[in-house]
Amino acid sequence: MAEEIQKNNEEKLKDKEEPAASEGGEPRPENNSGREEIDELSKCQKEREEYLDGWKRAKADLLNYKKDEAKKFEAVVKFANESLIKELINVLDSFDLALISLGNEGGAKTQKGLYLIRQQLEDALKQQGLERIAVSVGQQFNSALQEAIALVETEGPSDAIIEEVERGYLLNGRLIRPARVKISKN
Repeated sequence: MAEEIQKNNEEKLKDKEEPAASEGGEPRPENNSGREEIDELSKCQKEREEYLDGWKRAKADLLNYKKDEAKKFEAVVKFANESLIKELINVLDSFDLALISLGNEGGAKTQKGLYLIRQQLEDALKQQGLERIAVSVGQQFNSALQEAIALVETEGPSDAIIEEVERGYLLNGRLIRPARVKISKN
């Protein structure tokens, strides 16, 4: 009897190792369930990989979105006071005109006081990110930072700055008012 049980076990092992075909050439029913399980497992693994890849892409997209929003927020904060600073630039211009008109007529104390007030205002604006565009006579005209308001015929080189009529300013590196200049023309 022990021999019969051992013989049956050996036959079962052979059936599992070698997929035997029935007379019609079709696999035996016992082997179909094993193959179906492998196919199902393979399908689940593929789905898992697709879902994992999708999740990774979504996570990366979210991180990129957060970075972009943070940059936009920084820009909004950086330039939120732009309109106020533009108005204060006009006050600086008025100070300059007042100082020019006073010239030697006003007392030395009045002139000095106006210079000090103007300097305080300019320093406060610098702390907020305002910087003056440097312009000098003879410098080549730069349309990115300067606006030509007049062409003057001269003997010198063409497109050279002859006079700065109004100062230009950058706010945190962004142009908020171009320098208005007169340039030479041959």
